[in-house]
Amino acid sequence: MPRLNVVDPAQAEGKAKELFEGPLKGKHLNLFKGMANSGAALEAYVSFSGALSKGLLSPAEREIVALTLAQSNGCDYCAAAHTAIAKSIGMSEDDTIAARVGTLNDPKLLAIHNFTINLRERQGAVTDDELAAIKSAGYNDGHIAEVVACYALNIFTNYFNLMNQTDVDFPAAPSLD
Repeated sequence: MPRLNVVDPAQAEGKAKELFEGPLKGKHLNLFKGMANSGAALEAYVSFSGALSKGLLSPAEREIVALTLAQSNGCDYCAAAHTAIAKSIGMSEDDTIAARVGTLNDPKLLAIHNFTINLRERQGAVTDDELAAIKSAGYNDGHIAEVVACYALNIFTNYFNLMNQTDVDFPAAPSLD
């Protein structure tokens, strides 16, 4: 059961109402209904996510970051949501599991996973060798900046859902057992 008020989009006010009637029309996910307690928080998510969707990283690369962090932070909501999103963009269920545990067959996608883990473990202070590894996989400085931005966005949603105990409104992510 969520710890924060669940805002009914039909009853939302101010910026939250504007977002539910605009970019979130028909997307009444529990994450958004919890964030809607603050129009600014919801707007921050929508703006940040929207900006990154127009960036250099492919949807699959962004999902690798999201799935890696959902797993490493223990966020069942985000693991379920990003498994569903990844499948909707053509990733297989096996790919989503591989993203969560770091067994991706594609060296470029594995480099994104590994860099994401390094960011988490080192709280951003990656080593020169770790930075060189992602660059040698074919990523440039712009890609790397976006990985860090995707990381930040996903930490926001992971921590929000963990704090709120948001009810998962997606099919559960596959078990890793």
